[in-house]
Amino acid sequence: MKKEYLFGIIGLVLGVLLMGLTAYRAAPGMMLKEAESNYDFDTSVEVFTQTAEDMGWSIPTIHDMKETMDNYGYEVLNAKVFELCHPEHASKILELDDERIVSSMMPCRVSIYEKSDGKTYVSWMNTAMMGNMMGGVIAEVMGVASQESETMISSLID
Repeated sequence: MKKEYLFGIIGLVLGVLLMGLTAYRAAPGMMLKEAESNYDFDTSVEVFTQTAEDMGWSIPTIHDMKETMDNYGYEVLNAKVFELCHPEHASKILELDDERIVSSMMPCRVSIYEKSDGKTYVSWMNTAMMGNMMGGVIAEVMGVASQESETMISSLID
């Protein structure tokens, strides 16, 4: 085998490995988003809850992670996870057998929490990107839900 071919193959393998490593390291930052809130924790929770309800979303459950951890004897900073549901959007996915696979990601979730720097943050999943990977009805519904979630979150960070 000629040296040029050997170097070409080695270069190709290294290039593929480097691309894979880059994608692997970047994936968490693409799947999840985080931003600092303009408000303290309690005000962030209040503003977000009101904005979601004003936009026609329900919040069937709010998980108070600090309270839960306190009950188990662990002390953590404030953190609440909001389960958001828009029945019209959810029904478009749940009424179709092949699309029900994404029901494990339903309802949409947004988290508001404090960090040790004393600031309040909000995090959420990049549902539009996830939906685009699946295509069809899932991409359409998750795209709309993502836009609406971003609008809700903008009440805290813009």
